[in-house]
Amino acid sequence: MPGSESIEHAAGPSPAIPALVPAGEHGHQFVCYADCCSGIPGRGNVERFAAVNAVLKRLDPPPEFICFPGDEIQGLTADPALLREQWRFWFEEEMSWLDRDAIPLYHTTGNHTVYDPQSEAIFRDVMAHLPRNGPPGQEGLSYVIRRGDLVMVFVNTLWSGLGGEGRVETEWLDATLATHSDATFKLVFGHHPVFPVNGFSGICQREIEPENGRAFWDILVRHGVMAYCCSHILAFDVQVHQGVLQLLTAGAGTEPGMPESEYRHLVQIAIDRAGVRYQVLDTAGMRREWLTWPPALPPSSDWTDWPHTDVNEAREEESSPGAPEMIAWRFTAKCSNDGRGDPQTLLCGWHPGAGLETTWIGLRGPEQRLCVLLSPEPGRSPHLWLGPPLCDPTPRHTELLADLPSGRLSDSFQVAIHRGMGPGGILWRWDDQSPWTSMTAASPWGAERIIWPAHWGVGHSRGDVHAQPFRGDGLGVSGFRKPVTPLHP
Repeated sequence: MPGSESIEHAAGPSPAIPALVPAGEHGHQFVCYADCCSGIPGRGNVERFAAVNAVLKRLDPPPEFICFPGDEIQGLTADPALLREQWRFWFEEEMSWLDRDAIPLYHTTGNHTVYDPQSEAIFRDVMAHLPRNGPPGQEGLSYVIRRGDLVMVFVNTLWSGLGGEGRVETEWLDATLATHSDATFKLVFGHHPVFPVNGFSGICQREIEPENGRAFWDILVRHGVMAYCCSHILAFDVQVHQGVLQLLTAGAGTEPGMPESEYRHLVQIAIDRAGVRYQVLDTAGMRREWLTWPPALPPSSDWTDWPHTDVNEAREEESSPGAPEMIAWRFTAKCSNDGRGDPQTLLCGWHPGAGLETTWIGLRGPEQRLCVLLSPEPGRSPHLWLGPPLCDPTPRHTELLADLPSGRLSDSFQVAIHRGMGPGGILWRWDDQSPWTSMTAASPWGAERIIWPAHWGVGHSRGDVHAQPFRGDGLGVSGFRKPVTPLHP
């Protein structure tokens, strides 16, 4: 939960919430929310879902359309009459306020709604208003929508014909995105994430099966998709992999209690030629998280040798935990490739006192894997983020989107810490022309808990040249601190 921000409202009993809108003539703005698991009168989910919808109704201007990537109803029943009644209550009672002719509502399948052939048939029936242009056998379960310069593909991550939950078709997706290559904006929606969220992982049940997910993501990257919007894990989370956002929202009202449960919310999104902006609104209408992506950074050739004096002279409100700011570093180094596995420090930052380094960036293991350690609380274990191996000429791990050519001995790479992206905000890339990718972690929080260190050291830990030194040659560090950027409608 990277932060929160109050929003100025007009006076009145139901104050409007300013919606983000595209900059310029081209773009779109919409709402994405999911996982209310409602449809049964008298249950708490109905009340929680209504609270989220009350915020949606206050958006000004209203969204052009709404995307709901799954789990509208409780479902998971073998009784077809009961399942149909839940759908009836959801559409005719809980969503009766929405004029779907004026604001279309698009859905994906979910594990509560499409879990066997019978529920698939019922989903097709109650979603008869959606296109039937999906892949063979998945008509009514997957489909594509074209709205002018925007193409949206809604995929089914649960089709029984592929084995059920956690698998997704890729050939039709590839062909569909190729057909719509002229679209300025491309978005894909599905229920299951590709990359684990908040450290909760489980092949097929929590995320798409890894090999299938790798093929799926490669297609998104190749076709220039802006974001994959998904749900399933009861949280809000954003990551970026090879420049494509994985934006997960699953806070529309499902009963809390799972370890990863977070606050109830919706996400209001604006896309234009500059990229993606979003705001995550809770049931009080409070902006809890927000982001502009991609970040606008000057060329790394203009960055300043690190550390430099102004990094620790920020205003208090910009240095406090939760401020959505970013620091990016460029490292130049020749790794030793000596086969040793003990840690090597590239850069570390700390505060006075006995606590561990607040921020540590370095190499670990015989493969000299790029790693980041964050330690915001004294006496608590630091959390670890894993990047690519940098100096192993024959990588021993086949990793999802590691993007490391076999045999590469990297002499330049970049790391960024973005405090507005939660655990997905620990990033790496090779150079200015390469896309950013979130490092892998098992953490539910990120750099939003960090206060930028008062002291920095290059090539060794905590001011001690003999502590975890870098064993290679030519280490240089330059950096750029991107201050807080207000998010305006």
